[in-house]
This record gives sequence, structure tokens and C-alpha cells, in this order.
Amino acid sequence: MLLNWTVMILYNYFSAMFVGPGYVPLGWTPEKSQDCMYLQYCKVCQSYKAPRSHHCRKCNRCVMKMDHHCPWINNCCGYQNHASFTLFLLLAPLGCIHASFIFVMTMYTQLYNRISFGWSSVKIDMSAAKRDPRPIIPFGLSAFAASLFALGLALGTTIAVGMLFIIQMKVILTNKTSIESWIEEKAKDRIQYYQTGETFIFPYDTGSKWKNFKQVFTWSGIPEGDGLDWPVRDGCHQYTLTIEQLKQKADKRVRSVRYRAIDDYSGVCCPVTKGVKTFFTTPCTEEPRIALSKGDLILATRGLKHWMYGEKILDSAADGGIRERGWFPRKCVEKCQYDSETDQPVDGEKKNR
Repeated sequence: MLLNWTVMILYNYFSAMFVGPGYVPLGWTPEKSQDCMYLQYCKVCQSYKAPRSHHCRKCNRCVMKMDHHCPWINNCCGYQNHASFTLFLLLAPLGCIHASFIFVMTMYTQLYNRISFGWSSVKIDMSAAKRDPRPIIPFGLSAFAASLFALGLALGTTIAVGMLFIIQMKVILTNKTSIESWIEEKAKDRIQYYQTGETFIFPYDTGSKWKNFKQVFTWSGIPEGDGLDWPVRDGCHQYTLTIEQLKQKADKRVRSVRYRAIDDYSGVCCPVTKGVKTFFTTPCTEEPRIALSKGDLILATRGLKHWMYGEKILDSAADGGIRERGWFPRKCVEKCQYDSETDQPVDGEKKNR
């Protein structure tokens, strides 16, 4: 049974790794040209981003139904390999639980055969078992230490990977991805901030957990659909989510604050010369850092106490310029006289938008 766990775990692991998530075809455009206004355009892939797709900086492609980029499989989790990845997250804890049971029972039986109880002390003899028959495989102190270490790894994997499985199942049963859950949260914040009176309805949740489950897990192993067109619930259409993404993108540009670099920054993860607090509070994320030179302009969209995230303007054109995104130390920049990408916007105008 332990070998069966191993085979199934490795099969799903390598399937998630080598099958991949599926990518939006290069140069893809919707069938109706007027639908392009509802979609974002990817300059890298030279195509429009299909509904539920996102561009991955690590894969350098637009991924269909992207959930996240997983460094453990060196690939994205998305449309084609979501089922294999989730099964791997399920089978790995189950196999580790089985292994933990073997380790615990092995150590228990071996210690039981080596413990002698005296009137005032308990002695453990790890040299050999005191009962016959003698074990075929010797179990000494080194074997006990190795078993204890392996038990810790198995329990740690069970907890860590098991939590990831629970998170994945939550989004699958609502027919979402981790990115789409974040988009839905931002939609609620945007509506509340601007008080528009809108009601955002996630378009791909069928309302049935079983139907949502079947869109990912099928007997053939091939998920439903083609990764470009998706069934939607009543009252929504194919571009309900992409329209919300465009609104959030415009809102981010309004809320962005312009900063000017006052100190050089090489782009290292943990800069030593920028202060002790900056060094020890570096963001724990795979998002990149951007190098800064004095005079660079940056549009900051979010930040921490000692770090900020934003886009460095590389071209003079504010709207069509190429930008480089990433984290940078807060002490390397200063706020410009106007606080957003537009000159001196009024708070009331932001609120209306």
C-alpha cells in the first residue's frame, strides 16, 4: 500500500509538472472584434487575455485559468493540471499519514522490547531486543534517530500540504481560482470605497458544488471546456469578470501615488546599506525587486512600513509607457508634490470615480 501511495503521488506530481496549465494561443483574439474592448491586451504574448487567464512572469506566457505559479512543480497551476495538482496535495498527506503510522508502531514495538522497569528507574537498552525472536533488521540508536526524524518530516508534510489541499478545495467547490478570489475581494472593496451601489456576482460559480467539482475533476482526466470559453450563471456573461478587472486596473491608476527616487537601489532582496529594519522586513514574496537610480519616477500602488510596491516609468508617455514592477525600499524614495498619476486630483473626484 505504501508503494501504491508513492506511485500515485509521483504520477500526479509529474503530471502537474509536465502537462502544464495550458496557455492562451499567441496572437489570440475573440471571435467578435467588438469584444476586444472588454479584455486586457498582453504586450508580451501579443494577444488579448482570454477570460480567467493571467500572464505569468515566470512562465512568460498567458496561462488559462491561472491559479498560481508553484515553485515546487516549476510550473503554473491552471486549467489543464489543476486536477493533478490537487490530487497530489491530497495523496501526499495520506501517504505521509500511512508512513507516520508505520514509524510510530515501529518505534513503539522496538522500545517496548528494550525497556526494563526497576524499582527506582527505567532503563532502555538500544543494543538489542530482550525478547526472542531477534528482529531480522537491526534497530539500534541510529535507526531510532532516523525513524524519529522521518516521523517529523511526515507529520510536517501532512500539516503543510494538507492545509494547501483544503485551500484548493475551497476555491474549486466555488469554481474559482486563488487569483479570482482576490479579484472578488477587491471588487467588494472598490464598490464600498466609491459607493457605486453595484453588486458584483462571480459569473462562473454554478451554484452547485458538485457541478463546480466536475468542471475540474473528470473520469478522463481532461477538464471540461477549452480553457477559453466558460459557462456562466444567469445574469452574467463571458466578460463580467474581465470588465471588473478593467475597472480595478483603472482604479489602481487613480489610487497610485507618484514617488521620485532619492537614493540608488541595486534591486537586491535584502539590502544591507538601507538600514537594519529594511533588511529584516524584506517582503516574503516571489514578486521581483526593481533597481532604482536617483531621479527615477515610480507609481506606488501598495506598500509596507519599510517597503513599497510600484511601477517604474521607463518611458515619458504616462499612459503608453513601458513599466517595470516590483518592490523597493521606502527610504529610497520621496513623495512628489502631487499624490497621484494625474496632477493634483481632488479627493471628491476620486470618490466619484
